[in-house]
Amino acid sequence: MTLSVTLQAEIVRLYHAEHWRIGTIAVQLGVHHSSVRRVLSAAGIALPAISPRHSALDPYVPFITETLEHYPTLSAARVYEMVAERGYAGSPHHFRHRMARYRPRRVSEAYLRLRTLPGEQSQVDWAHFGKLTIGRAQRPLMAFVMVLSYSRHLFLRFYLNSAMANFLRGHVDAFAYFDAVPRVALYDNLKSAVLERRGYAIHFNPTLLELAAHYRFAPRPVAPYRGNEKGRVERAIRFVRERFFAARTFTDLDDLNAQALHWCQGVAAQRPCPEDTTRSVREVFDEERPRLLALPDNPFPTLERVEVSVGKTPYARFDFNDYSVPHTEANRTLVVIASLHTVRIVDAGAVIAEHPRSFDRGQQIENPAHIQALIDHKRTARQHRSSDRLHHAAPSAQALFERTAQRGAQLGVLTRGLIALLDTHGASALEDAIVQALTLPAAHLGTVRQLLDVQRHRDNQPPALPIVLPDDPRVRDLHVRAHSLNDYQQLIGHDDDTDNN
Repeated sequence: MTLSVTLQAEIVRLYHAEHWRIGTIAVQLGVHHSSVRRVLSAAGIALPAISPRHSALDPYVPFITETLEHYPTLSAARVYEMVAERGYAGSPHHFRHRMARYRPRRVSEAYLRLRTLPGEQSQVDWAHFGKLTIGRAQRPLMAFVMVLSYSRHLFLRFYLNSAMANFLRGHVDAFAYFDAVPRVALYDNLKSAVLERRGYAIHFNPTLLELAAHYRFAPRPVAPYRGNEKGRVERAIRFVRERFFAARTFTDLDDLNAQALHWCQGVAAQRPCPEDTTRSVREVFDEERPRLLALPDNPFPTLERVEVSVGKTPYARFDFNDYSVPHTEANRTLVVIASLHTVRIVDAGAVIAEHPRSFDRGQQIENPAHIQALIDHKRTARQHRSSDRLHHAAPSAQALFERTAQRGAQLGVLTRGLIALLDTHGASALEDAIVQALTLPAAHLGTVRQLLDVQRHRDNQPPALPIVLPDDPRVRDLHVRAHSLNDYQQLIGHDDDTDNN
């Protein structure tokens, strides 16, 4: 409690002039007796020492001090339980009041106010802003934030994860936004920046070192437990949460990033600079810009490159979605090269498929030409299988095909017609009809069909009905040739002779 100068003078007067005791002065003036003693001591008055009062806690003081020396953050409630188990019978309230005297005081660390030169440093960090639902997928919405330490000029861009590819994209986009590069980039101990650290021995991410070499800046992590070293980006993230993202609506990620860019160029750039509140951030940045490093001639590549295995179905899986490839690439290992908007699938350096990127989950992104090519291939394969089947069932069909080709007729129509006749009349009858048709001047499908019908009429057989068989080679390709029945006739004749005897 801070006492006024008038009250302090009154305390000294009452003690010297009126010879009031300390307790009387405290009661009459309405202040604590310790405050009275402090004022009198400051006035140079020697006061008698206060004789310590005996307390039931005194025997336990050595145990309490030793315990707190080893466990300085142990709660008073837990220490009370420990001394109560050892026989202390006092109240918890009195114990907590006394224990505050014995707890080691924590010395708060004093921090220097960090200042940087123009163009010298930027601070970088990720910030999590919940999740974004895209179709059946829920993607983490991450904000990449870079702030220039001198001018506090801010860059903000949202991505759907904090993977290394987006970490690189954030840098490239930020440098393009500033149209320059700071000399030092300061990071928290992110995995994208620091893979391993033992004190001052730091193992940087090799990809980050490639980026730094390309743009000629020095990556530098903050010291452990020194969050104040990157306080500018921490405050910038809080500023983004409160002044940009709160209660904001957007249709998709592109819309959100368009709003973020407009906000960075407007509201964020027009705010007063914390180091010089008489000027805006934009004005201080204009002063800082000549001190920044120039951009290289070409941006750093940020494409994602992943090897994928294509199975029996012609699809390459990338980022939880399937992208079609030509059917000739089945059962192969290909390379996916992806940007934020495009997925390219490459084989030996040649692009064999290109699709718009989907951030949904479990989708099939198809090129209609890939699917149609597979259908045509399957249809051609079926025709080849039909031709093979005809060759085995009726070898003379090859001569019929050759004669039909000479006339310029459609071989596909002949193939389908002969397969239908094979299914209804059988291999033996079809072979005989084709052989007879080849002896005639006009050998074609109609001739074969007519010869089969004539033969069935001669044999007093009913018209042939089509039989629908499953598309299974074990059924379709099974052919049983008819054998002569003379052996059975001889057996029948033998049985008749036996009965007559």
